[in-house]
Amino acid sequence: MRVVHVYRTYFPDPPGGLQEAIRQIALSTRERGVEPRILTLSPTPTPTVVDYPEGQVVREKSWAAPASCDLGGPCSVMKYREMAAWADVVHFHFPWPFADVLHLLGCTKKPTVMTYHSDIVRQKLLGAVYGPLMRRTLRSMSAVVATSPAYARTSETLAACVSREHLKTIPLGIIDYRDAPLPGDTQRNIESRLGLVHGEPYFLALGVLRYYKGLHTLVEAAPGIGAKIVIAGSGPERERLEAMARQSGVSNVVFAGQVTHDEKVALLKGCRAMVLPSHLRSEAFGMVLVEAAMFGKPMVCCEVGSGTSYVNEAGETGLVVAPEQAHELARAMNTLLGDAALAERMGQAARARYEALFSGEALGRAYGALYHDVTRNR
Repeated sequence: MRVVHVYRTYFPDPPGGLQEAIRQIALSTRERGVEPRILTLSPTPTPTVVDYPEGQVVREKSWAAPASCDLGGPCSVMKYREMAAWADVVHFHFPWPFADVLHLLGCTKKPTVMTYHSDIVRQKLLGAVYGPLMRRTLRSMSAVVATSPAYARTSETLAACVSREHLKTIPLGIIDYRDAPLPGDTQRNIESRLGLVHGEPYFLALGVLRYYKGLHTLVEAAPGIGAKIVIAGSGPERERLEAMARQSGVSNVVFAGQVTHDEKVALLKGCRAMVLPSHLRSEAFGMVLVEAAMFGKPMVCCEVGSGTSYVNEAGETGLVVAPEQAHELARAMNTLLGDAALAERMGQAARARYEALFSGEALGRAYGALYHDVTRNR
């Protein structure tokens, strides 16, 4: 079984949750006999071919990226046709409007799967212009995958464009790396760099610092929280958040910047809980919540009608609060801070939920079955 994934950007360009989601799908299905390849664009596509454990990555030139929508040229269409001809299944990842162009101009004849990661939330003008092509593409898919029951239920786009027969639900997942050994000095070094005291509880917010992450609410809530808050990651919102913290005189927020994989693991092992205060549906799932669950950590997130409160089951694996409500966020975080036994119980429940729903085994089994279904029912 040969599958080509199509998305606007991929490693080694700066990572994000969606790229990691694609990597995990490719890795987990490869273990079940699938040969994945990934077609992507890059502003600097040299080398043009990169071999990773999850499969071969083919990179074409990104000529422009208006509203984070990378656009390619004629060469990318030709490369798409070549890779689609090689594949048994073409797997698109939404949203990326240029992929709809590739699908249209490439005259795709193979079975097609689309993982619907998020509605188009902020770019209203783009959504209006892109709407007819988007609807055509969604209706042409052999199967469309929502990443949580909540998103399948609440997305107006999915309701309007995808029949029940073609709409599937497969949660995102991550292959377990919790017990992989760390270099001996990693924990000590990251704690020293960030001014953390070994053994003292702290909260962790992790990921690309984007507009929909709700981190302004976390900074606003910080003075009422009795522990340090580590915000790890880089992104377009970092300067604004740091300025907000300075102007508010917040002293318990630590901006760690981009961290290595080993540093991320050390922070996950050491934190009291993961905090994801995203306030918009652009945060459709929250891969960092899956990572927290993998490490047996409780979570705090906001109810935005997406997959975040599916990964983090309210009252079981963590706490769920209203978006952009700093007092509610602080209260939830202080609850986990003040009750170590509760945090431990919720962390154990999170780990059990990870193993059942979000593990690499569950992910590979579900997508492997879907690929075989769409080729068999072509």
